[in-house]
Amino acid sequence: MTGCASPDATTAPEGDETAGTEEPAAPAAEEEPPAPAGGETGAEPPEATAEVHEASRRAPVENVYAGAMGSEVREDLRGIPERVYVPNVVDGTVSVIDPKTFEIVDSYAVGELPYHVTPSWDMTELYVNNEASGTFTVIDPKTGRPKETIEAPFPYNFYYTPDGETAVVVAERIQTLEFRDADTWEILGSVYVPWPGVDHIDFAADGSYLLASSEWSGVVSKVDVEGMKLVDHAEVGGLPIDIKLSPDGSVFYVANQGTMGLSVIDPETMEEVEFIPTGQGAHGLQISRDTKSLYVSNRLDGTITVLDLATREIVDTWTTGGTPDMFQLSPDGRQLWVSGRFDGAVYVVDTETGELLSTIYTGAEPHGIAYFPNPGRFSLGHNGVYR
Repeated sequence: MTGCASPDATTAPEGDETAGTEEPAAPAAEEEPPAPAGGETGAEPPEATAEVHEASRRAPVENVYAGAMGSEVREDLRGIPERVYVPNVVDGTVSVIDPKTFEIVDSYAVGELPYHVTPSWDMTELYVNNEASGTFTVIDPKTGRPKETIEAPFPYNFYYTPDGETAVVVAERIQTLEFRDADTWEILGSVYVPWPGVDHIDFAADGSYLLASSEWSGVVSKVDVEGMKLVDHAEVGGLPIDIKLSPDGSVFYVANQGTMGLSVIDPETMEEVEFIPTGQGAHGLQISRDTKSLYVSNRLDGTITVLDLATREIVDTWTTGGTPDMFQLSPDGRQLWVSGRFDGAVYVVDTETGELLSTIYTGAEPHGIAYFPNPGRFSLGHNGVYR
């Protein structure tokens, strides 16, 4: 079972409506494919030692997103055309939008069930997660076009550890987090998650552990990244989906489509310390450019909740209509781009006024859109999570 819950259900998976009745076979073993980019940025990644991790845990975290708060992209990315890449899950295509004109400027076939478009850690390439094909389609952002294909088992989602050394393939269909060397693509290990539906993750400020949502089980797992082992879990019920670390690194926010709001999790005790109702079908999360707000898509309500992160109070609700799903911000933070999963559209919202600026019709079931390039030192993956 893959993907996220259908718009009119809160308990059944949507896999049947997109993947057909037969599970595709795992990719056949072949020669090692080329490795995704992730290590050639000219800067040495931080050492991932136990001592460094322990020092990071003791030190106060001011803002984990500080490196992505400006409006300018990295100097080496400034010649890349701004584009919004939209994976159309059912069509097996990617639509490419020019954000200046709101027009589709390109479209091409990729693999089967492309759920997300993921920027590499060093932001030199984009990876389309073709879940049913067991492949990534690699896009060169300089041209906006595909250039090669890489094999991996059932890649529903794709992430990088904060140090950029390890790629994490989220294989929801086989309940596995697969850890690979980001440079060589060698398999380093894997973690089997005993609760079905693992699909979204985020990392602690120091990268020593991650939290993973298991959508169909109402569980959030804690995984030791260095040891590659499951160490704890929290039962939140419902359908936990997208997950984001708070700017101060103290808690994780989990969108819960089944309980219609946000579960706030203390990662030390692995307990839900607060629940914040937002709307029917709470699904996707995005931190604002100034890191003062958290945007929550309520897919069954057709709305976006704006949460003040300092007070954890809801300060506004914006209406998109349709089925708002996954988010991306424009580099200046003034536009929120939202995939409309079950009405084949992308919505563009003004973050100052909440006004719906445009509805752009793409293909069948657009999901994990990527607005690229974007500010940040590096990408943690998913459809563009920057620090």
